[in-house]
Amino acid sequence: MRTNMYLLGLLAFFFGSVTAFAAPPHPNIVIIMADDLGYGDVSCFGATKIQTPNIDTLASEGMMFIDAHSAASVCSPSRYGLMTGQSPWRLHRKGNGYRLEPGRMTLASLVKEHGYRSAAVGKWHLGYGPNWEKPLSPGPLEAGFSYHFGVPTNHNDQYRAFVENHDFFGLEPGKKLEVVKGQVFPSGLAEPRVEDQVDTRLTEKAIEFIRENSDTPFFLYFTPCAPHTHVTPAAPFRGTSQAGLLGDYVQELDFHVGEIIDTLDELKIADNTLLIFTSDNGNSPKDFKGTQDTVLNLAVDSHNIREKFKTAKLDARAMGHYTNGPWHDGKGSPYEGGHRIPFIARWPGKVAPDSLSTQLVCLTDMMATIADILDTPLPDDAGEDSFSILPALLDTKPEQPLREIAFVQGDTKDNAIAIRAGRWKLIESTDNGKKVHELFDLSEDRGETKNLASKNPEVIERLSAALAKARADGRTRSVQ
Repeated sequence: MRTNMYLLGLLAFFFGSVTAFAAPPHPNIVIIMADDLGYGDVSCFGATKIQTPNIDTLASEGMMFIDAHSAASVCSPSRYGLMTGQSPWRLHRKGNGYRLEPGRMTLASLVKEHGYRSAAVGKWHLGYGPNWEKPLSPGPLEAGFSYHFGVPTNHNDQYRAFVENHDFFGLEPGKKLEVVKGQVFPSGLAEPRVEDQVDTRLTEKAIEFIRENSDTPFFLYFTPCAPHTHVTPAAPFRGTSQAGLLGDYVQELDFHVGEIIDTLDELKIADNTLLIFTSDNGNSPKDFKGTQDTVLNLAVDSHNIREKFKTAKLDARAMGHYTNGPWHDGKGSPYEGGHRIPFIARWPGKVAPDSLSTQLVCLTDMMATIADILDTPLPDDAGEDSFSILPALLDTKPEQPLREIAFVQGDTKDNAIAIRAGRWKLIESTDNGKKVHELFDLSEDRGETKNLASKNPEVIERLSAALAKARADGRTRSVQ
């Protein structure tokens, strides 16, 4: 009997070891998506007036993608595309206030099915239901997240408050938040947000979530507000760059990225964590006039910040900083500066360090990529425009491009789509009901200065037909 028990024990140990070897634990997934960070705002992507050593470290320890694109050239539809894997232009919505459809699969609901805990910490900008009454729902929790702490639309919104799960954070006991015209802060708010401490607070919450969930697979969707207007870096970072307040704000962002990296290292979970750093769209080369009359709530007054925040973008340009690098225009436009974004992936032992990919990538691809990592098929009604970039991350050198073409929502008027394929860039828009085309050869004209539409009708016909097919099919990812 003892011998049989001994043999059974050995067999249990052996098969248990084989199982563990064959099915390693799912990796943690951290997506850090900055707000309005341009391709040229990061030193590893070419910035010379701004230093981003922590983001550069991610690049040296992982893979840089130099042909990555947001799903749209403005915030809310871009975040919709990342969260759902569906191109936002399919919804034909105008403006910058998208909401998730009830029941649609999201990144959070996908990983939840595989035992992950997840948090959306930072800017949400995908709505909290039909109104702003308590409870704030549906929001991130209804989209599959376990926890949420963030700002409703941005740190320059009229609510001047954080949101935690279903409630505004920092309300007076028994009071509700009410925005009153002409009043600096909403009524009922005991603790208004402090502009130059927003990302510090968000980073603390992100790190708290990592620490509390380090022994189980987790997904962190961390969306700091920098460097979106208001350009209000914390006091220790003011004057540290050569690009004015904008550069200082990017350097603060880099510091907070470093805090996330350090936490993963300290907890010894970095090797089992896929960390992606990116942006929701390109930066705006101009300052937003509509928010310049805001009375800032600051922890520290210094460096003439109450006036300088109004001209931060123009000041940076005057100092020789080009926020979107070599690409034309910026946020809200269909040109490359509006949607060509920094994108870095680090996954020690999986992603080759100091590597570079020229694969065409769109933020909608995160859905299929995570499904691929989890070795689970996507339903046909999810991630319709999502293609897995896992083969590129694992450097399997696929013979064909992972995606042949990308369609990006180019404005907030449902009137422009940017089409990228190889060296070609086509912008299709309408003018009085008539289609208008602009065609550029990015291999020779990164600034999109020479419209080649009249000289290449066959290219326009091919790319326009691809867009028409994508519209008619309701998807670009093949049905499985």
